Amino acid sequence: MAFESLSEKLNSTFKKLRGKGVLGEKDIDEAMREIRLALLEADVNYKVVKDFVAGVKEKALGEEVLNSLTPGQQVIKIVNDEMIALLGGVSGKLSYSPSGFTTIMLVGLQGTGKTTTAGKLAAYLLKEGKKPMLAACDVQRPAAIDQLEIVGSQVGVPVYTDRECKDPAKIAVDAKKQAEIKGYNILIVDTAGRLHVDEELMDELKRVRKEVKPFQILLVVDAMTGQDAVNSASAFNDAMGVDGIIMTKLDGDTRGGAALSVKSVTGKPILFAGMGEKLEALEPFHPDRMAGRILGMGDMLSLIEKVSEAADEEKARELEKRMSQNKFTLDDLLEQMRQLKSMGGIGKFLEMLPGGTNATDEQLDKSEIELRRSEAIICSMTKKEKEDPRILDASRRKRIAAGAGVSVTHVNQLIKKFEETKKMMKQMNNMKGKKGFGRRGFPGF
Repeated sequence: MAFESLSEKLNSTFKKLRGKGVLGEKDIDEAMREIRLALLEADVNYKVVKDFVAGVKEKALGEEVLNSLTPGQQVIKIVNDEMIALLGGVSGKLSYSPSGFTTIMLVGLQGTGKTTTAGKLAAYLLKEGKKPMLAACDVQRPAAIDQLEIVGSQVGVPVYTDRECKDPAKIAVDAKKQAEIKGYNILIVDTAGRLHVDEELMDELKRVRKEVKPFQILLVVDAMTGQDAVNSASAFNDAMGVDGIIMTKLDGDTRGGAALSVKSVTGKPILFAGMGEKLEALEPFHPDRMAGRILGMGDMLSLIEKVSEAADEEKARELEKRMSQNKFTLDDLLEQMRQLKSMGGIGKFLEMLPGGTNATDEQLDKSEIELRRSEAIICSMTKKEKEDPRILDASRRKRIAAGAGVSVTHVNQLIKKFEETKKMMKQMNNMKGKKGFGRRGFPGF
């Protein structure tokens, strides 16, 4: 997961601070030294680190902090506030033209995931009620047009192409005309990239910008390239004047330094974060939520949003009713497992919980295996068995185990956990009455 190493090191530093009843300047210096090293190891820009640590130290040495009842927590709050500011402060938003038609131009180096991001952005805009069209203006890379057509068909968005024309500026202009004629209100222009910033690339992009006059120019950068991403962002901003940044591959095994540096270096906000390969895995970037993840405080707002997206309102109401009546079945449990999978699995779920990043890769892998095994076991049961596991005698359990490709012990373990879950829910209902327990939730996890 992104920032995993940084998060562990920062939390180790915070643990020491919390353990001290009184903080002195020496304690602050020690903590700042550890934070500085952690940020540098995460590939954060040196100047950014220097300014960040200086800002935290200045505030942490204030009299109201050192003399407070919980100085350690005060310092952690200062780090959190400074981290939010470093990431951009407030959440940036995509701007739309007041004319009613908006052209968005995507730029960036080759290999950053620009074409896939164009499809992801179109999928996001569809959910926002917009009518986007894609324009294939990368005439340099082989199969770029084919790739854009594939992602366009996957999200249900039309793609304008002209395989005969080798002038990306003309293609962009023609695409804009077609989009306006056909009633689309957003055109996303996918442009060519290079392995590095060069004059030829910038000249081509400037011609496209001049002809199509985009309302927004968004730079796509790869979080896994670290300081190279920051340097290229600076170069593109100087040459093109970008309006915002889309950071891809933030879900990968990356040190995350680019995300922490790019706003400070370019002055441009990160608008979206690519958090997976799926076309719906593009999230609006929220500095406060990302800071919470980095500092191990969780991201409950994003978790709630994801659960809400995954949940079917009608099914949620029916599930709530059955749970309150203690009629929760293995089919219901299977539905909850599938919702969890649709959110990206246990790893994504835990990443947004406070302290969730403390789970090891081995523990996460084990949990994912158990989740898949449980799904296979339930799918091997008959409808009657799922509704009433009490009928599962030895021969039925043996048949289910064979069908799922697991041992009878695994079947017994699942049934035992299911019964414990039902017992827990009954206790919760007795304590809370029927006030919405379990709505859009994940019982038993």
